[in-house]
Amino acid sequence: MGAKLGQAIGGRTRGGDDLVEAHEINVTPFIDVMLVLLIIFMVAAPLATVDLGVDLPASAVEPQPRPDKPVFVTVKPDLSVAVGEDVIARDTLTSTLDSATNGKKDERIYLRADKAVSYGDLMEVMNLLRNAGYLKIALVGLDGRS
Repeated sequence: MGAKLGQAIGGRTRGGDDLVEAHEINVTPFIDVMLVLLIIFMVAAPLATVDLGVDLPASAVEPQPRPDKPVFVTVKPDLSVAVGEDVIARDTLTSTLDSATNGKKDERIYLRADKAVSYGDLMEVMNLLRNAGYLKIALVGLDGRS
């Protein structure tokens, strides 16, 4: 009985050096931390998404000075594309811009579109310009200052 009492209190028997190993891990703090993290992510996840309707205003800043011969690319309401005053096919946009800019890919291209043109169609034209190597694109709008 004394050996069992020694194991229960001190973990050692009087006669030997054997230690009693505890094979139990207290997982309660781990579960508490996991539940707190779960609540944080459940609250923060809806805040991370952006579902806002945007009504963009007109620009009210001073217009930048225009270059001597700006290159305008226009997207018309019927989705045809014009460089300057000439309506062109979309597949000839690269060669037409190369001749209009004398091959200078770093020249600014002024892109304007009718209000009826959807955002997706405008982005298609911007992607054509970017794929052609023209990375300096300025969007043209009306002066909204009163």
